Amino acid sequence: MAPHENDPLWKMRHALLGLLLALAVSVPLAAWLGATIADRFDDSYGLRAGVYAGLLAYVVIGAGVLFAKVARHETRPLTARRFGLWLASLWLWPLLVLRRQGPASRSRGAPTDV
Repeated sequence: MAPHENDPLWKMRHALLGLLLALAVSVPLAAWLGATIADRFDDSYGLRAGVYAGLLAYVVIGAGVLFAKVARHETRPLTARRFGLWLASLWLWPLLVLRRQGPASRSRGAPTDV
């Protein structure tokens, strides 16, 4: 028996690495987007910091959602393409959540609210 065989973190290592790298890239990306968005409305530090904080909270929440929904199923090694998917998923995570909860998933036997 391999020493890592029963370690849940070892099994999720590809997902953890992809998600952590995507989050690391998203921090400066959120800062750039925050500055760009704020400059279109008002060139004030307060607005820039607020937009950045909102975008940062958005991707951190997204990282938690993605980790809870996807990480245990990810077994493929991290490649540049897979990293791109993690990064895109981190920014588009509400679409992934809505897609799973849409009418098509309910018709396939997914639990519904009663």
